[in-house]
Amino acid sequence: MIPNRPSFSANPISFFRQSDKMKNSIRKTISALTAALAIIPLFFCACDDSPTSTITIWTDKAEIASYAELFNASHDKTKAVVVYKERLSASLPPAKDEAAPDAIIGSLLKNSGNEKYFANLDDMLGERDDDGEISKRKIDRKFFYSSLLDYGKNEDGKQILIPVSFNLPVIIFSDENKPLVKNAHMLELEEIRDLSKEFNATAKSGIYTKMGFAPSWNSDFLYTAAKMTGADFHEEGNALAWDEESLEIAEEFLREWTKNANSSSTAEQDFSFKYLYTPNYKQVASGRCLFAYTTTSKFFSLAPEQTENLHFRWLTTNKTILADDEITTAGIYRKSPARNRRDAKTFLLWMMDEENQRAMLDRSFRMNLGTKTFGICGGFSALKGVNERFFPTFYKNLLGNLPGESAIRAPAPLPTRWESLKERVVIPHLAESTRTEGWQDAKSIDERLKSWAKQFN
Repeated sequence: MIPNRPSFSANPISFFRQSDKMKNSIRKTISALTAALAIIPLFFCACDDSPTSTITIWTDKAEIASYAELFNASHDKTKAVVVYKERLSASLPPAKDEAAPDAIIGSLLKNSGNEKYFANLDDMLGERDDDGEISKRKIDRKFFYSSLLDYGKNEDGKQILIPVSFNLPVIIFSDENKPLVKNAHMLELEEIRDLSKEFNATAKSGIYTKMGFAPSWNSDFLYTAAKMTGADFHEEGNALAWDEESLEIAEEFLREWTKNANSSSTAEQDFSFKYLYTPNYKQVASGRCLFAYTTTSKFFSLAPEQTENLHFRWLTTNKTILADDEITTAGIYRKSPARNRRDAKTFLLWMMDEENQRAMLDRSFRMNLGTKTFGICGGFSALKGVNERFFPTFYKNLLGNLPGESAIRAPAPLPTRWESLKERVVIPHLAESTRTEGWQDAKSIDERLKSWAKQFN
């Protein structure tokens, strides 16, 4: 990975900017891949008399480097350069001395502060005529999950973002305990609670030797459960808003779960400290607990030998699955020159082609990246056909176990700096307010927001 430069035309290969925080294995792998490919001599492109344009893509998704390589190899007139942005959603507008992007692809781009920077993409979408034909410069709207496509619209109903990928919450358990789980595809919160309570076992001393599942074990589960119960965290104006009444109902539901199934929050944490010090896929295999919470991006990134004796169910509420907040979307920078906007659309049209996405999946697995990052940009494709036709080929345990379009619901838009708000405001509040001991003294979200604004704004 190399620093951003004002001119990329001499070398159209895609690059990432190095960041001190990029320590995880996914980025290391792709950084090495990109560096290796950078030594391939590409200067011959300059010998072509036809002019070649270069588009700059800003992203927080390491996988885009590999996709850009595929694109560049198949396009002579347009080349893509990739610039990594650690905090992509907060990177707009570009700094005065910074080369502006043409396309932006990443998570949490949908908020009121960013809307004005994206071009209208309605002309990229269409429907087939009576003969089943559609322009090569358009994507059939029906190819997308409808709720995800709607997520990319602004308040005026204009399509400013195209959904690329998404993730879903799942509950995992071992093959040994499969007979206990009667539902073949989904689990609701009440089912998890009841099955977990039945699984529990204690010693004569009353100390738990088995505990099916505890809400307090996973802070992301607390947050997801609150969303499923209607807490409705979302952006209002440019601030964080939520449904206070539904949030209180969610908190009480989780406290009662702990009290009635696992005695107390202290008992849950004592059990976790004693037994749950390994990754969650090992926890359920140990026989000490029944369930663990995770997401598709994490579960399907595990090596096959780590999941061969595991099963999963979609975490649902009223047969609806709430997509993870961090939906990956793609947009065109509105102030990009006209030709660059056109060429950036060429890239997006190419990337959102089903056969091209099959090639992306195939390349990922051939280069041994498939066990480090899941699917398309770390998630399910926003194109239904890709998930239905290609994903089960690469992820065998998805065969016959994909949710239908009507079951998937997109999240609400969230405010700028949501990651910080979630980590420092929402999660700490839920951790305190769902405890069976001392929950009455939990700081309110409003109190935490005031402290957060003083420290981090």
